[in-house]
Amino acid sequence: MRVEILYFEGCPNHASTVELVRQSIDECGVSAQLEEVEVRDDAHAQQLRFLGSPTVRVDGVDVEGDADSRRDYAIVCRMYGETGIPSRDLVVTALKREA
Repeated sequence: MRVEILYFEGCPNHASTVELVRQSIDECGVSAQLEEVEVRDDAHAQQLRFLGSPTVRVDGVDVEGDADSRRDYAIVCRMYGETGIPSRDLVVTALKREA
């Protein structure tokens, strides 16, 4: 399984999200390749369908269920409800779904 964390340089939530994803992979006991992808500019954001930093995808599928319907691609901070990092539950659910 491939897990991507898309981010922009200077994102205040990037490191916390990487740690959360690593812990979630360990917790689920799945074999996963973790890849961090820096999004450089708006054109790159459009190309990658980047909904903001950090974005977490498991085998190309965003951990947030409604993300496929969104088109607001940009170099911005991403919010997951009240916080700037996805919940452990979102990440674990996505990992288990793709396992």
